[in-house]
Amino acid sequence: MRTKKKPIFPQAKITLEMFGENIKLARLRRKLSMDQVAERAGIGRSTLIKIEKGDESVSLGSYFQVLFVMRLEKDFLDVAKDDVLGRKIQDAGLITKQRAPKRASE
Repeated sequence: MRTKKKPIFPQAKITLEMFGENIKLARLRRKLSMDQVAERAGIGRSTLIKIEKGDESVSLGSYFQVLFVMRLEKDFLDVAKDDVLGRKIQDAGLITKQRAPKRASE
């Protein structure tokens, strides 16, 4: 049974396409062929093609494997590292998830 493809936000799609393009440029700068990267990452050439196009159907693990093969895995750790907006919200105390008070038993 085939699962229904979930829609992705247009800006997210653009960002993923840029990410794929950056991966492709990194591969080309290293003078690695698609076959070499795919083999080392343990994925198929067609999956690497999808990654370089920014296809959202490819698993995050496959993206990471390609980054690892090109020794870019440390860049992955920079994602959300400096969350300026999140820290401002935290500092302002805008998010307070507290339970509602319990009703007094009658």
